[in-house]
Amino acid sequence: MSSTSPLAPESFPNLPSVDGVRLGTVAAGLRYHGRPDVLVAELAPETTVAGVFTSSLCPSAPVDWCRAVLPGGLARALVCNAGNANAFTGKAGDQSVQATVDAVAAALECPPDEVFVASTGVIGEPIDDAQLVAAVHQAANAVGEPDSARWQEAATAICTTDTYPKGSSAATGSAASRQMIVGIAKGSGMIAPDMATMLSFVFTDAALSAAEAQAVLSAAVNLSFNRVTVDSDTSTSDTVLLFCTGRAGAPTDMAAFQQALNEVCLDLAHQIVKDGEGATKFVTVTVTGAADDTAAEKIARAIADSPLVKTAVAAEDANWGRLVMAVGKAGQAANRDRLAIWIGPEQAAAEGQQVPGYSEERATEHLRQPNVTFTVDVGVGGGTATVWTCDLTHGYIDINAGYRS
Repeated sequence: MSSTSPLAPESFPNLPSVDGVRLGTVAAGLRYHGRPDVLVAELAPETTVAGVFTSSLCPSAPVDWCRAVLPGGLARALVCNAGNANAFTGKAGDQSVQATVDAVAAALECPPDEVFVASTGVIGEPIDDAQLVAAVHQAANAVGEPDSARWQEAATAICTTDTYPKGSSAATGSAASRQMIVGIAKGSGMIAPDMATMLSFVFTDAALSAAEAQAVLSAAVNLSFNRVTVDSDTSTSDTVLLFCTGRAGAPTDMAAFQQALNEVCLDLAHQIVKDGEGATKFVTVTVTGAADDTAAEKIARAIADSPLVKTAVAAEDANWGRLVMAVGKAGQAANRDRLAIWIGPEQAAAEGQQVPGYSEERATEHLRQPNVTFTVDVGVGGGTATVWTCDLTHGYIDINAGYRS
């Protein structure tokens, strides 16, 4: 991995074990060297599964496979490789997935249609099937109970341009009936999930039916992974999977379980943005006063995706006119003459013009901080939404100009 993002957490979190989950990793050298790049997770029998995938019309072969087997509702294994996305690889890509699935199924003695596959990395290059299959067997043979070190290795094994591994956990329920939720994720560039290159795998010992798991996962994704953007690009490989081993019994309070899952997913989503390629600022964009919540989200995303807004943040330039521009191009109702804008706590505009007493110096001081907030009220209704993004620096160009070299 390259030098760590200045927005990174101080350390990888101390993640607990999840009953019914065992992890194994191996450094296969598919693209990266000196670090794990293949992950196998073995799951207890009768583990239920839910998934949300990219809306890209050019999905990867692993996404196609996962969509095909997801209706079965059960999972016994997950396998993920980093360095090659196995996307836009034609029939060879399908054959690579099948070879991977068959290898995992044989190693763990489980049905092939209960094996889930994910790949991340370069698009359009075939995988060396023999190398990957050998690595899968090694990782499967190395599975063990997941302590914090194994979780960190697993999170590292799925990284590409990430500068740090990402993990999060939460507990819910009572002392007599307690469920654990642990998630890992990867993502740094090609991030604008629409369900970047983004993967997230969440594991819980709660007992949920596949339908229940799908409902809570879809709700959590809509409030987290679908509210972040680094560069407005949706990957061919975006995948979020939730595995429920059932070992801790059913949640007694589904609302509390949902909240805990939301927290894990939002933490992981924020970590992805904070590891945005070249990022130096974490930016929260909140829109109020929109026609409805959907309109508010579209306006917030227009602001968060704007290269002009993001470069102004990078330069610590309090050019609030760029926020006006982004609102205007969003294609959603906005009342120009009631528009209000804040940069951090400093109000820059109200009633369609700069407010008396606005201090560009105070606004600029806010932009010098690592956590930046923009609040915009568009003056037409009660819709609200928040989207998270990062600044756009020359570091993003450096990383992506030489990604394949």
